[in-house]
Amino acid sequence: MPLDRIDRQLLMALQEDARLTTAQLAERVGLSASPCARRIRRFEQEGIITRYRAELDAKKLGLGITIFVHVRLNQHQDALVEQFEVAVRDMDEVVNCHTVSGSFDYLLHVVSADLTHYEQWVRRLQKLPMVNTVDSSFAIRPVKTAGPLPLY
Repeated sequence: MPLDRIDRQLLMALQEDARLTTAQLAERVGLSASPCARRIRRFEQEGIITRYRAELDAKKLGLGITIFVHVRLNQHQDALVEQFEVAVRDMDEVVNCHTVSGSFDYLLHVVSADLTHYEQWVRRLQKLPMVNTVDSSFAIRPVKTAGPLPLY
């Protein structure tokens, strides 16, 4: 869907703070509240805005380590791929999972309390019959997280 300047400003503002009221958003972009609300409703109906949620501090919740895990499957039959993806969706530690190109099949973004908990999780992952290789990279420190989507 083509976006005009006001659409982009609204979406950027919502990415920065989804708790802004319609009146606050309207003021930021130079609209009155009603047309602003209509645009936001249209974004929601068209699936541009998919949900609203709070961003939590992992460290304050006891999730002290972030790990990026590459996984290679030993077979790529549809049933095994689906079984793997269902298993990953059910793992609370996995906050993001992507199929990727290259020498691995998946990239998982994992959070864990500590190395002991991570080891327990990775052993569960390795027990999945279709998993061939697991390669982990531990994040040292975040440089940029949850950045807004660029709007052209």
